Amino acid sequence: MCSIGFVRSLGFALLPLAVCCIVANVLLFFPGGEIQYVQQERLSRLVWFMMGIGGGGALMFLPAGVFISLGKCTGRCWNESFMMCGLVMAALVGLAGSGYCFVISVMAMLEGPQCNNAQGWSYPFANQGGRYLFEQETWSKCFHPISIVEWNVTLLSILLGLSGLEFIICFLQVINGLVTAVCRPCCYKQDYTLNA
Repeated sequence: MCSIGFVRSLGFALLPLAVCCIVANVLLFFPGGEIQYVQQERLSRLVWFMMGIGGGGALMFLPAGVFISLGKCTGRCWNESFMMCGLVMAALVGLAGSGYCFVISVMAMLEGPQCNNAQGWSYPFANQGGRYLFEQETWSKCFHPISIVEWNVTLLSILLGLSGLEFIICFLQVINGLVTAVCRPCCYKQDYTLNA
């Protein structure tokens, strides 16, 4: 199989992205490095969906492991077909995980953080369609946690970027698998004609 090196490199690219997603999601639980908001359950509700830990993180280890452990091709058609099917299935799992991380991060970004403001603990930026992202002067509405809007926007932006890259990598493998599945019979047919 011609694309072994390419598939393995995709697997190695997924590993640091998955680890960074996990770290970014864990940091969302500790605004400003403080633990009290987790204990008081004052975090944004969407943080508990663990999009970076589960979707962009742990779930990415499956396709990364499958891509990296890709063995040498034995030359038998059924082995190659089975291997490509497994690679495409692993890539589809990766697409689902990265897609989940991306969608939940977008939703969390649009909703804004839960914070202590003039109305008490609430979501002051909810139902604004994300307009607050472009109106930084409104971020001071949140008294506690300190700089929670900046904290959330930064980490959610990181999650969006990382999950977007993971999605592209897994999509490339799906395309690679489909192209290989279509082109391999042509290669065998041409090989057969040359040998005859």
